[in-house]
Amino acid sequence: MSLEDEKIPGDKPGNDAKNMADDAKKAASDFANDAKDAANEFGNSAKEEWNKVTNGTDNKKMLAGLLGIFLGAFGVHKFILGYQKEGIIMLVLSVVGIVLSCVGIGVLLVWAVGLVGLIEGIIYLTKSDEEFYNAYQVGRKPWF
Repeated sequence: MSLEDEKIPGDKPGNDAKNMADDAKKAASDFANDAKDAANEFGNSAKEEWNKVTNGTDNKKMLAGLLGIFLGAFGVHKFILGYQKEGIIMLVLSVVGIVLSCVGIGVLLVWAVGLVGLIEGIIYLTKSDEEFYNAYQVGRKPWF
């Protein structure tokens, strides 16, 4: 009895190897597609988490920094960051300083409050996004 006699009738030589190769190719293709889907899902979830974490802090950082530099005496940058009490304090001091400017001491008061706003604006712009977020959004650091 030869090897050819043991084969199943109608089975061509090499069909087993070809079937195994096709199965391996299909399994590799399925694995690659699964890996691609997992990578896309991971990328999308990472983007969503980053958007949750930053929550627009890039825009708040830039806006608060520029408003601190240009309108710092009025405390506008404090209101942008959600510090109403501190913003009202700066606004009241500036208004009182403007009213008292005819006396002379008011000019110094407006100048001092404006200097605080300028310094805070520069600090906001020089911090990294992560430092800014941790200090002023999470930590709620109201001054400097």
